[in-house]
Amino acid sequence: MNSVTNIGIIGDYDGRPSHIATEEAIKHSASKLGLTVETKWLSTDSLEDEAGQKLSNFDGLWCAPGSPYKSMLGAINAIRFARENNYPFIGTCGGFQHAVIEYARNVLQIKDIKDDFDPYSPNLFIAALSCSLVGQTRQITIAKDSKIYDVYGSSEIEEKYNCNFGLDKGFQITLNENGFKVIGTDEDGEARIMYLEQNDFYVATLFQPQLSSTYETPHPLISEYLSYAKNHNRNK
Repeated sequence: MNSVTNIGIIGDYDGRPSHIATEEAIKHSASKLGLTVETKWLSTDSLEDEAGQKLSNFDGLWCAPGSPYKSMLGAINAIRFARENNYPFIGTCGGFQHAVIEYARNVLQIKDIKDDFDPYSPNLFIAALSCSLVGQTRQITIAKDSKIYDVYGSSEIEEKYNCNFGLDKGFQITLNENGFKVIGTDEDGEARIMYLEQNDFYVATLFQPQLSSTYETPHPLISEYLSYAKNHNRNK
């Protein structure tokens, strides 16, 4: 009998389409891989204290869309736990933005990012997109020397978005030079996929891969994520 792979979804579940799509996309890939996967939503306010104790039994963590979260601090605590303990991690849309905030705060030690930091107010890190990507499908170019290129098997892909905020272009350079690599960009060179190379699988996407996943064609990035989570389970 297969062991169970447990996925913790960081986010405040409210039944919105992207939340339902997140659960369904995990099922699609689990079915393809022959895995038994259980998911649990973890409200961000529940992670403000003792996050490590609450997260340690999971095999992978996913920071879901739906920001602003109830607690930015709770989301940041969970992302930090995943990063520092090499848990398979994926952050999509709001998860992308908060993975950036966590890295800026805890790795780059940027003092401006405090517990009450508002990523939606004017700042040097997260910026309003010049053109909303809500409901848009756009092309992305992937670096050929990245692990994610191997996942897709192509340097040119198309993905679906549902967001209004991205990474400030200037800060993108700082992150890239300090270990959080920009490995997927749009036609203007703006970050759409980021990868932490020292971890086994730590990826943040501005797009939502779950929106294009089906049982017939599970999304390759999500399948890769679950494969790492399965191996994390076995290595415990």
